[in-house]
Amino acid sequence: MDIKKIMAGVTAAVLMGTMAGCSTPGSSKNKDDDSASAGTTAAGGNSADSDDADNSESSSSSGDALTAVDFDAPPVQLVCYSQLANYSGKLTGWFAEVLKAKFNVEMTIIPETDGMFDTRMESGNLGDICIFGSNGEAYQRAACEGMLFDWNEDDILSDYGSYIQANMSKALETNALMNEKYGAGKKVFGFGHNVASNPEDHEAFFYTLDIRWDLYKELGYPEVKDLDGLYDLFIKMKEISPKDENGGETYALSLWPDWDGNMVMYVKAFATAYWGYDEMGFGLYDTETGTYHDALEENGPYLTSLKFFNKLFQAGLIDPNSMTQTYNEMSEKVQASGTFFSIFDYAGSALYNTEPHLEAGKAMYPMVPDDATPLAYGMNVMGGNRIWTIGASTEYPELCMEIINYLCTPEGYMTYWWGPKDGFDENHPNGCWYYDENGNTCFTELGEAAYKDRKGTMMPAEWGGGSFNDGTFQANNTTWSRDASNPDSNGETYNCENWKSRREQDTPYEVLKDWRNWSGQFNSQDYMNTVNFKVAPASDYAEGEKSDELKIVWEQVAKCIVAYSWQAIYAKSDAEYDKVVAEMIKKCEEYDPDGVCLEYCLNEAATRHDRELFVNS
Repeated sequence: MDIKKIMAGVTAAVLMGTMAGCSTPGSSKNKDDDSASAGTTAAGGNSADSDDADNSESSSSSGDALTAVDFDAPPVQLVCYSQLANYSGKLTGWFAEVLKAKFNVEMTIIPETDGMFDTRMESGNLGDICIFGSNGEAYQRAACEGMLFDWNEDDILSDYGSYIQANMSKALETNALMNEKYGAGKKVFGFGHNVASNPEDHEAFFYTLDIRWDLYKELGYPEVKDLDGLYDLFIKMKEISPKDENGGETYALSLWPDWDGNMVMYVKAFATAYWGYDEMGFGLYDTETGTYHDALEENGPYLTSLKFFNKLFQAGLIDPNSMTQTYNEMSEKVQASGTFFSIFDYAGSALYNTEPHLEAGKAMYPMVPDDATPLAYGMNVMGGNRIWTIGASTEYPELCMEIINYLCTPEGYMTYWWGPKDGFDENHPNGCWYYDENGNTCFTELGEAAYKDRKGTMMPAEWGGGSFNDGTFQANNTTWSRDASNPDSNGETYNCENWKSRREQDTPYEVLKDWRNWSGQFNSQDYMNTVNFKVAPASDYAEGEKSDELKIVWEQVAKCIVAYSWQAIYAKSDAEYDKVVAEMIKKCEEYDPDGVCLEYCLNEAATRHDRELFVNS
């Protein structure tokens, strides 16, 4: 979950009903007839396929659509249940103002916690807008048990989601085929995240291996060939910077457990960031060969990562609060110069490179060791595995559809990432971005400040006040890929790092000039494209069904791997580490004496590889 931020995500581990007994997805409750009236929205579009979005009409095009917005009524209260959210409660700040101004809506975010999915399923109401962290068990169960609204029912998609229908046809068809495969009927319940406009490229890197550049410079830019070299670099960094800005101890890494699932998230993600393996089940998947590496495989990528983390811990280079702290608590330590390294850009440079740090000559930038092969994800016109849906019990399916549709329009998606458009309306004149006379995308002064320092930039009162970061849409899922084409611009993408207006800027920061001189590149994405990286091919693969017996075993093994992995990280000696890992393997074998989990994962890897070859042939 991206994981936003996105940007990275949470996958719910839940039990699933027998697929053969799937019921037909149900209808919504009685619709609020008083709130549905004819009108015009910014949801116009043409009939272009999603892989030809460059030729599609913009969000401000002439297509008319119905609207379910009634501005004379009190604000509609909507619930967004998101398995990717790191936030709980009613939205406040600038995106809440957008929802109020455009849709007369106030929204409450319900995140995924232990038992939350089952509780909401049992209640018969998942929420109004529902976002799934994967297309696996939880989504399949909701689809089959009538908990999701069919977007073709009562022409809701065509009437209130016209931009989606015109520009994301392959993503919608992929969802329908997936639902048919699971036994829910060939119905459209939504679409997957990060939809691409051009299937021939890869998405932006977020496994960027960011390092404290000012400390690296102070040490004379030592060559880092491998993990041993990275370890030695961390040792030297701690010697020259033992305390953070608050007087606390510094570490190479500060982890968090919020997104642990089948394995410890940061451990498996390190294998993705360093060797280019992608997470799959209880292990990691080689995106080039289709080979599956079990988490318990001797000298496999997961245990190699785990051993490296224990080595760092024994040297005092892993934050000892990693197992119990939240993502937000980790973030505060990064922002206080408490860490030297992050495998993720969103937990490294995006947090640390604030105006005060940059002016002081401090920053985090990518530095990829010689033997590392970070992973990038292929652009996918079919969408990813994190699904936007509407709950079947909502009283406002039209309004939910309009909101999701807005987030797919160029204006809506630009707003999602970069804040409100300049001159949004007469009550909100001071926005964050605009198009110049040539159609180039530009930040306003406020937008540039927010891009550089999301947490430190305060929004004006007409946008609800508070920090830019606190006012974002906290549901934490994307519609388009950030590197998809923005048809409202002059051939640019949604990714601000590639806008002409920003690439022409000269930096006032000496630390950035130094990194550019070292790398020979303008920005992080340019640099990452020069290293030896791997690409995970796009495909329509979706996780297969698990039997009831397998689901019980799976849950036991998952809890075992996560619990013992944390113990292994915290081991005080190599002998203790070896003992903990041996116990983890023994316990997992006791829970799964017949190896059904491994058999399932191997079959899934073969299926995924077949789908990748088929889709990309």
